[in-house]
Amino acid sequence: MGVNQSWVTEFILVGFQLSVEMEVLLFWIFSLLYIFSLLANGMILGLICLDHSLHTPMYFFLSHLAIIDMSYASNNVPKMLANLMNKKRTISFVPCIMQTYLYYAFAAAECLILVVMSYDRYVAICHPLQYTVIMSWRVCTILAVMSWSCGFALSLVHAILLLRLPFCGPRDVNHLFCEILSILKLACADTWVNQVVIFATCVFVLVGPLCLMLVSYMHIFWAILKIQTKEGRIKAFSTCSSHLCVVGLFFGIAMVVYIVPDSNQREEQEKMLSLFHSVFNPMLNPLIYSLRNAQVKGALHRALQRTRSM
Repeated sequence: MGVNQSWVTEFILVGFQLSVEMEVLLFWIFSLLYIFSLLANGMILGLICLDHSLHTPMYFFLSHLAIIDMSYASNNVPKMLANLMNKKRTISFVPCIMQTYLYYAFAAAECLILVVMSYDRYVAICHPLQYTVIMSWRVCTILAVMSWSCGFALSLVHAILLLRLPFCGPRDVNHLFCEILSILKLACADTWVNQVVIFATCVFVLVGPLCLMLVSYMHIFWAILKIQTKEGRIKAFSTCSSHLCVVGLFFGIAMVVYIVPDSNQREEQEKMLSLFHSVFNPMLNPLIYSLRNAQVKGALHRALQRTRSM
């Protein structure tokens, strides 16, 4: 590691300190949840591709969310499952930095896609007559590409700053996988500038989009309150409820991990929250959108009918 003057060639992922029986049980539980997550997101993606009634901007962005969720889980969960069944929980330096890069890239991309989805709901409710003009397919494609590009560019900045830090020991990463804040703690030099920049951009990527979504939803709620009929208000709010649930899960966990001050049990709490974020969030997102969305349920029903008639 001559580029960053590092003496460390591999890290040790500490994970949870549990009995062998408990680790085997967790292996099977998380394996099933991971498979279910891939199937659920794959189902959402397939329905959006095959059902023409879902060829709208809202579901176009939802398809990107499904791809991100599958990628995000696949970046973290397989290594975590392997470590549950393996006493040698090592990971080489380069794969660890790569995992850190992809972890943050997919998280940032999801964050930005959620912002774009809130803007889509804002246009649909506050400017319904201009919706098809404002949210044209050209605009939707640009917004999606920008979300992915900005997410990966921000993560690249983190990876470059991380590679500039010297790692000469210890090697124990007190986490389930290579996560940026856990890796930062192992740097053996007082390179506080790099660390502050990395932490500040983590907070910025959370707070900035969250503020944008709050502004969007303030306009949305104000527009909903102006609707004369109760049925109209319920129908308008129902188009946002699934997105609000997903945003609450994503940002609620992320804010606790990156913004809540340190405590005695902070590291153990981070492990549990990261586990929820990596395994349960990608699984819950398609469930939220399928169980709370009549159009998705209708598309699933039509797909099942076509399967039975074949």
